[in-house]
Amino acid sequence: MDPVLYDAWYDTPRGRWIGDTEFALAARRLAAPAGARLLDVGSGTGWFTRRFAAAGLAVTGLDIDRAWLDYARVHSDAALDWVAGDAAVLPFADASFDYVVSIAALCFVTDEARAVAEIVRVTRRRFAIGWLNRASLLYRQKGRHGGQGAYRGARWHDASEVRAMFTGLPVRNLRLDSAIFLPGGGPAARRLETRLPASLPFGALLLVSGDKA
Repeated sequence: MDPVLYDAWYDTPRGRWIGDTEFALAARRLAAPAGARLLDVGSGTGWFTRRFAAAGLAVTGLDIDRAWLDYARVHSDAALDWVAGDAAVLPFADASFDYVVSIAALCFVTDEARAVAEIVRVTRRRFAIGWLNRASLLYRQKGRHGGQGAYRGARWHDASEVRAMFTGLPVRNLRLDSAIFLPGGGPAARRLETRLPASLPFGALLLVSGDKA
């Protein structure tokens, strides 16, 4: 998918609402103070990366696609750091970042379990990783039969599968939340989003957060 079209989607009313909602959940679960070092794994065009930087964090965005990284560099503040790399083999030392985030990116990584282990390895304090949820309305609309549009080729998981990816890793206080219960983004969807608890595992985004043990 073209990075210009992808990033422009976040300027649409529906895209802005989805992005804002997912960012708010991840930021709330990370609870990272200003000045902390944060790595965004699978940063793509940098939409979430820029949001975390605007919140006062020292952010590095990592992506394997150099064209998307080039777009991110051009459309971001010069203070942001961009690194080309594979999520399954992160080019950083252990505990390099206070916090690590990844939003719906690992579902495009061939070895997701290895990428999770790498995220935990480079985390010093907390992480938050989001997956596309197979037990969601969005999956029924966009995910079946190989996926449509930006979801083509993505892998979708349920809550038990994403929890299993942390088995044997040095983590504690794992928490699973979800967001975007009605992905249409209309008035009813927005009202429902504020009333349903994030602990319900039926939103389009499954987010696992936790601490490095």
